[in-house]
Amino acid sequence: MSDIKAIQQEREKWMTWKNIAPLRELLDDLPMVDVKVGLDERITLSGEIDEEAKQKFYEAAWAMRPWRKGPFELFDTFIDSEWRSNLKFDLIKDSVDLKDKTVADIGCNNGYYMFRMLPYEPKEIVGFDPSPLCKTQFDLFNNYIKAPITYELLGVEHFADYDKKFDVAFCLGVLYHRSDPISMLKTIKKGLTKEGVLVLDTFMIDGDADIALTPKDRYAKIPNIYFVPTVNALKNWCERAGFEDVEVITITTTTAEEQRKTEWIPGESLETFLDENDESLTVEGYPAPKRVYMKMRVAQKK
Repeated sequence: MSDIKAIQQEREKWMTWKNIAPLRELLDDLPMVDVKVGLDERITLSGEIDEEAKQKFYEAAWAMRPWRKGPFELFDTFIDSEWRSNLKFDLIKDSVDLKDKTVADIGCNNGYYMFRMLPYEPKEIVGFDPSPLCKTQFDLFNNYIKAPITYELLGVEHFADYDKKFDVAFCLGVLYHRSDPISMLKTIKKGLTKEGVLVLDTFMIDGDADIALTPKDRYAKIPNIYFVPTVNALKNWCERAGFEDVEVITITTTTAEEQRKTEWIPGESLETFLDENDESLTVEGYPAPKRVYMKMRVAQKK
């Protein structure tokens, strides 16, 4: 069993990295102001502040690029993130009851989904993501929202050893980054209560066979994609990991409506990840990204 407290203490030092420390200084320099909070499609901070303060908020947000998840709005600054994460949230928001539940968001990025969960009145929310940049983006908003959310600089590999068990876990867009997906699913199961529920989102390929695509080098220009399974293969993985009642919520094709380049991300996005002559293929010639959203519960011992 890993020593979680020692890992937490060590990772707090990450916030002093030379690329992160200046961002933390920008946070510390922001004025404390009265705000109105919006938790709908955009996570919004608004209120009566002067132009100098608005400029400080804008400069802080701009320095924290890239913004992958969102959208956010910060005192009239629209942070147009690469992903329109509201579209994904709309797909899963009614899949499980969060009221009075202890909820985990594994791979929580900047906390967009956790903020969106707040109106559903969970008992507690804990986010897991080993990214000091994403934690800093989260703090930019939560320093003012003051939501009862805990953000841990931990990965899925620490989930089973965390100091509490969760009623519900969301794991969105993480599984395909792991070289042993069944082991990862087992780890998540160990971190759930006996009647815990997992909501999962991952890449998939079409077909009825129990198989998975194994990209040779990259998939849609992403280097750390290990397996892209059919739905049947993914169900098999989940059941082998100790889940049951595995059901498909929905299947989607990733389009430029959901993922695209904006000024808030340097570099490329979906439009250059696909074959310029055939959008049904990636630039490597693999099937273009599709996602399956699934819900399952911890298997009950007979």
